[in-house]
Amino acid sequence: MPDRTETTKPAVPESCPHCGKPLRPWEQVLLSVDRALMCRNCWYRIYLEAIESDSDNANQESQ
Repeated sequence: MPDRTETTKPAVPESCPHCGKPLRPWEQVLLSVDRALMCRNCWYRIYLEAIESDSDNANQESQ
């Protein structure tokens, strides 16, 4: 059997990165599936790819 490589799913934030309001569980599920969500508090567009790239850039800068 071929080896299966585990793909790590990106971490879904528990709160809006802009205003800090906690995301409801169903909003976190939508964000993990659609990879984009609009915060209902501040109308900030949350993109999962943007959150991933920010954390990747921070990891590269610290090395």
